Amino acid sequence: MDDSWHLTRMTKVEVVIGGDDVSAITDMFSQVGATGFTAVSGVSGLGHSGYHQGRLLFNDRSTLTMLTVVVPNELAGMLLKELRPLLERRSGVMFVSDTWVSRPEYFQ
Repeated sequence: MDDSWHLTRMTKVEVVIGGDDVSAITDMFSQVGATGFTAVSGVSGLGHSGYHQGRLLFNDRSTLTMLTVVVPNELAGMLLKELRPLLERRSGVMFVSDTWVSRPEYFQ
């Protein structure tokens, strides 16, 4: 990335999980020192369990949620170490990618 943009490299973690697991995942975010996250409920998609529609049927626990968090690279390993065991036991997927931010102080 061109240095003239004045961006800082960090790690973005996106997790798509059932509504019942949202609080466990957001607790993990806090425990490793993440200062915030974005949650999008009612996510639709096709996966191993078939097609999931994004509409809320009864409550926010009956649907999929996508959580996105950006952390400094030095925190990413700790977060992934916490997330993997939960995702091995429960339904869900995790995507990890490099990202660049313009205001790194928001994420530290």
